[in-house]
Amino acid sequence: MLEAAITNASPLIYLGRTESLHLLEICARNVYVPDVVVREIRAGHDEPAARAIDTCVWLEVVSVNVVPAEVEAWNLGPGESAVLAWASANPGARVVIDDREGRRCAAHLGIKAVGTLGLVLAAKRGGVVPAARPVIEALVASGLYLSDEIVDGVLALVGE
Repeated sequence: MLEAAITNASPLIYLGRTESLHLLEICARNVYVPDVVVREIRAGHDEPAARAIDTCVWLEVVSVNVVPAEVEAWNLGPGESAVLAWASANPGARVVIDDREGRRCAAHLGIKAVGTLGLVLAAKRGGVVPAARPVIEALVASGLYLSDEIVDGVLALVGE
């Protein structure tokens, strides 16, 4: 297990909506969220993720004051940029991010990345959830877009 991970808004939002936030705990000993991401989530008002930020003692809010030029060059949103800036400053950290360009930036920077779907797969493989399909179906029902092809391919990876 990695020492640290930092998450962007969408994994928090979708995992919060499906009461699956505990899946973030399997990716690292310490899980962080940038303050700019917290503000973005709270601007959504009734998001379960906003409540989770206040109640999950294992989720720590951090300030990110400087975004390196190599991250800024990707023209990502403020949340993605903050997540990648923090990970750049904390070698060995993993980012939890669904945004395709954000994941490409992470790969370019040599930062480990996982998305919401990857957390579900890790949870299934680690025995944290007995089956991935119900979790994935709940995520899709909560608004996470995943094509049928992606869902079928991912479920085949875990024998479902």
